[in-house]
Amino acid sequence: MKPIPVAVLGATGSVGQRFISLLDNHPWFTVVALAASDRSVGQKFSDACRWVLNEPMPEYARDMVVVSASPDSVQAKIVFSALHNEIAKDLEPQFAKAGAAVCSNASSYRREEDVPLLLPEVNAEHIQLVKIQRQQRDWSGCILTNPNCTSTGLTVALKALDDSFGVKKVFAVSLQALSGAGYPGVSSLDIIDNVIPNIGGEEEKVEWEPRKMLGKMADSKIQLSDIRFSAHTNRVAVIDGHTVCVSVEFAQRVSPEDAIQVMRSYQAPASARDLPSSPRPAISVREEADRPQPRLDRLTGKGMTTVVGRLRRDPLLDLKFVVLSHNTIRGAAGGSIYNAELLVNENLL
Repeated sequence: MKPIPVAVLGATGSVGQRFISLLDNHPWFTVVALAASDRSVGQKFSDACRWVLNEPMPEYARDMVVVSASPDSVQAKIVFSALHNEIAKDLEPQFAKAGAAVCSNASSYRREEDVPLLLPEVNAEHIQLVKIQRQQRDWSGCILTNPNCTSTGLTVALKALDDSFGVKKVFAVSLQALSGAGYPGVSSLDIIDNVIPNIGGEEEKVEWEPRKMLGKMADSKIQLSDIRFSAHTNRVAVIDGHTVCVSVEFAQRVSPEDAIQVMRSYQAPASARDLPSSPRPAISVREEADRPQPRLDRLTGKGMTTVVGRLRRDPLLDLKFVVLSHNTIRGAAGGSIYNAELLVNENLL
C-alpha cells in the first residue's frame, strides 16, 4: 500500500503527542502536517511543544514546522483531531467539506445520528453511517468519532457479555487517570492526597455513549440499546489508565465462569480483527485477586487491550468486575487511529 498522508490537529497537546508517537513508523500512514494554535504556527515542533510522554519524541516530528489548523494549510487524506470540543465543532466540518476523513477524539459530534461512534472491536458495522453522512451533508470527507475514554473499556467488556447473556442494567464507578484531563490538567494541590468525585460532563457520557455503540443499525441510523446505566466518575492520582468498577444485571442467570469464558473468547468482527492497531487480544481476563492495576496492566496489547479482573457474583445485581483501559492509547489517539484503519479497510476513504 502506498503510504496515506495524514495530519494531526492539536498536535502540541497531550493527546496530539500520543497521536504523533503512535503514528511513528505506522505501516499505512505517514504524517505530513502537524497543526496547532496560532502561538505555535511557524515554529519547529520540538520548539513549540513541551513533550510530556515517557516515550521520546519521534525524530520525524522534531523539525516539522507547525501549521495552522485549517484545510488551506493541511493537505492530508486523514486528519486526526485532538482539538478541544469548542474548536472541533467549528473546524472538523470544514475539513470534512474539503474532502478529509476526520478521525476525532473530541465529543462535539458523537451524538449526531449520521456520525459513527466507533469501537471497531464492538461496532465495526456502524462505520457504514459514513455513506449516509456524505449524502446528507453533501461533503466528500467524513467525521468519525471515538468515545469518551471511560466509556471505552467498559463498552468492550459489556459487548462480549451482552452478545451472550443480554445486559439489562449497569452500575459503574470510575477511577480516572490524570492524563485524561490533558496538560497541565488538574492542579497538584487538588489531586495529591485526594480523590475528586466529579468530572464535568463525564457521567452523562458514560451513561449514554455505550447505548449508541451497543445499539443496532436500522433504517440508516442507530437504534440505541435499552440498557440502563448509572455512573459515578472520579479523578484519582494515577498518570495513565482508567479503572472502572462495574456491577451488571443480565436477562438470564450467568455464572462468573461462563462470563470469563465469553470475555476471553471474544473477538473483533472480521473487518476489524487484523488491522495494524487491532487489540490482541480484545479482552484479557486476569484471575489474580488484585488485578488489573493501572501501573501493571495498562500497556497490555500495546495499550489497546481491555483488561478485566475480579469477576464475581454481585449480591444486588448479578455479576461485578473491574475494567482497565489505557485512556490515551485505546481511549483516545490509538482508538482514532484504529478507526482510520477500519475506514481504509472498508474502502470508505
